[in-house]
Amino acid sequence: MGKEIERKFLVAGEFKTLAVKSTRIVQGYLSSVPERTVRVRIKGDKGFLTVKGIGNDSGASRFEWETEIPLRETEELLKICEPGVIDKTRHLVKAGAHTFEVDEFAGENRGLVVAEVELASETEAFERPAWLGQEVTGDARYYNSMLMKHPFTKW
Repeated sequence: MGKEIERKFLVAGEFKTLAVKSTRIVQGYLSSVPERTVRVRIKGDKGFLTVKGIGNDSGASRFEWETEIPLRETEELLKICEPGVIDKTRHLVKAGAHTFEVDEFAGENRGLVVAEVELASETEAFERPAWLGQEVTGDARYYNSMLMKHPFTKW
């Protein structure tokens, strides 16, 4: 069990040519209440179960626990998730000492592209690539659990 510290940004430029890996992700939520989101995810050919706690005041830090589970069980759990599915392609893009996870959304969230960088502390410095746009850390509209309920195409 651990703490996740990350900052989130909109993407405002070309990044795909810099990606070192791209993986499709489909995920649903067994619970989407802010105090404890419980997510099931198929990432490539693997399944995962993740529990996240509520974020701190800045929205950059929160409890996170994740474990790999059998793909067949993940597929079954997706069937009982809350309505709404997140479908996206995650591109890994290196910038300096960090790797950004750039999520390009499909389905009802198509057109939205968000980049996250994981940090060791909230004050850790990182290189800001030219394609990085406005910071949206802590803006609940951009949480996947909210995009499931209030898709980007309906804003």
